[in-house]
Amino acid sequence: MKTYAGKTALVTGASSGIGKALAESLAARGANLILVARSADRLEHLATALRGKGVEATVIAADLAQPGAAARLHAEVERHGLCVDLLVNNAGFGKWGRFEGESLATYGEMIALNIQAVLELCHLFMPGMAARGDCGVLNISSAVAFVPLPWTAVYAASKAFVLSFSEALSYEFKGKGVQVTVLCPGNTESNFAAVAYAAARPRAPDDSAAMVADVGLDALLAGRASIISGNNKKVAWLPRILSRERVVALVGETWRKRLLVLGVPV
Repeated sequence: MKTYAGKTALVTGASSGIGKALAESLAARGANLILVARSADRLEHLATALRGKGVEATVIAADLAQPGAAARLHAEVERHGLCVDLLVNNAGFGKWGRFEGESLATYGEMIALNIQAVLELCHLFMPGMAARGDCGVLNISSAVAFVPLPWTAVYAASKAFVLSFSEALSYEFKGKGVQVTVLCPGNTESNFAAVAYAAARPRAPDDSAAMVADVGLDALLAGRASIISGNNKKVAWLPRILSRERVVALVGETWRKRLLVLGVPV
């Protein structure tokens, strides 16, 4: 993909955090937007602001954790007569704390949103992208995708799927007109922490959402299969220099201490 100018980008989880920053950066680069999230009001507010920048913005409210939501979103995009040139799979959430402290229903919703929706949206939109060419997919994973993370086990595992899946697709679609890039952020300004543990004491973010968004979008244009934003690269190196048992012990103890400081019982 050579440019975002004049392209149409679909961004999930666009109402706040990294998703909102991605939409704003894409609009500044001349892309038209399809904004997707559960909150129609917040999306409409964002769409109004983006239209003021001279681009088109279409709002589609959807809960992608629900069965069949990806297919309904695809049908709604087609109903609007739109073609997606850039698919940004950003919607997702995590939970902090003891594994048994969350219900199976919560974990099922997390897997549906973090994994199933990403898989289904790629499967639905990428064939058309490949047929047109000069398109892209930006999947948002996490720095924790590189290591098992006790007390955030399901979220970390779901992001490991996104990383592996995206890198495989990047190779498979190389030369087919679709650049697939996976972005792995660390602690970023967003509502993530509030969702992960509502009673947690706030911690200053390491990175701004705007910076993380630009890192991912620049990496896609540069043809990168994966990119880690901010100062998180050391996490990816741990499995290369330590045994897996040592990695889990080191990461687990570090994360346990951090969660206790945040007020999360572990």
